[in-house]
Amino acid sequence: MFIFENFMMSEKRILITGAAGFLGSHLCDRFIKEGCFVMGMDNLITGDLRNIEHLFGLENFVFYHHDVSNFVHVPGKLDYILHFASPASPIDYLKIPIQTLKVGSLGTHNLLGLALAKRARILVASTSEVYGDPLVHPQNEDYWGNVNPVGPRGVYDEAKRFQEAMTMAYHTYHKLETRIVRIFNTYGPRMRLNDGRVLPAFIGQALRGEDLTAFGDGTQTRSFCFVDDLVEGIYRLLLSDYVQPMNIGNPNEITINEFAQEIIRLTQTDQKVIYKPLPTDDPKQRKPDISRAKEILGWEPRIFRKEGLKITFDYFRNLPKERWFEDPYGREFIKKN
Repeated sequence: MFIFENFMMSEKRILITGAAGFLGSHLCDRFIKEGCFVMGMDNLITGDLRNIEHLFGLENFVFYHHDVSNFVHVPGKLDYILHFASPASPIDYLKIPIQTLKVGSLGTHNLLGLALAKRARILVASTSEVYGDPLVHPQNEDYWGNVNPVGPRGVYDEAKRFQEAMTMAYHTYHKLETRIVRIFNTYGPRMRLNDGRVLPAFIGQALRGEDLTAFGDGTQTRSFCFVDDLVEGIYRLLLSDYVQPMNIGNPNEITINEFAQEIIRLTQTDQKVIYKPLPTDDPKQRKPDISRAKEILGWEPRIFRKEGLKITFDYFRNLPKERWFEDPYGREFIKKN
C-alpha cells in the first residue's frame, strides 16, 4: 500500500473546477470540512449555484464564475487543483459538443499550465467512458477501451482520453505531480433531475407519476456508487503517490430492468417500464475492477445501494415540487465555438 502524506490539510489551498456541479459541490464540502481554503470555479453552463450557496459567506471559500477553456489564473499560492469541469450527461454533450471537447482539451491544458506555474498537484476527473462499449468485463485500468471517435458520444469519450494523455505528458515531461481518477456511475443528492442519466431520470419520473423510460431491452448493466464513497476515494487518491489512472466506482452490477424495479419499490409507485431504442454506442456493460484502489488506497465502497438510494430519494422528494418538473435545459446553452 502506498503511504499517504502526513500534514494538516487546513494549511492547504485548493482550486476545484466544476464546483457548482454534482460532484464538484460535494468535493467543495469535503475539502471545506478538512479545513482547506477552497476556490470554486464554474462557468455554470451545467452547474447550479444552488449546490454551493450554503458555502457563500464562509471565510475559507471563494467562487469564480469563469470558463476554464479560457486562460485561468487565481491569486496566491495553490497546493492542489481538482479538475471536474465538464458536461457529464449524454444530453449535455450532445447539445454542447464543442464546449465538451474544449473543456477536456483546452481547459485541461490551461489547468495543467496553472499547476506547473503554481507548483501544485493536479487531479483530473476522467471517466469509465474512456472504455467505450467495453469488450472486457469488468473493466480494469489496463484495458484500452472500445471507443467510436466519430460517434455521437465521441466528443465526451475522446475529450477524456485526450485529457488523460495530456495529463500524463505533463507528468513525464515536466515532472508535474498528477493524479487521474476514472469515475464510474455515481449518484446522490444534487444530481439534476431529468438530465437524461438513468437514476435521476427514473426518480424524477416516479415523483411525477410517469412511467419509467428504459432504453434498449433493459438488460444492459450499470454499477452505481454513492457520492460519499466516491469523494472518499478521490480524497485518498489525491493524497497518495500513485500517478497512473485509477478506477473509483462500485462493482455491484445491476441491469437497468432490475434497477427500475428497485426504484418502483423505493418510491412505492405502480408505474410501468416503457422501452425506447438504445442510443448509438451506449455501453452494454459497465462494472469497475477496483482491485487497484483496494490495494493502493485501502478503499472500497461502504454504502449499500439500498441505503444510498433512500438518501437520494429523500433529497429529491423534499425539494420544492416545482423542481420535480424543472427542465435543466430550459435556458439556452452558450452557442460560441
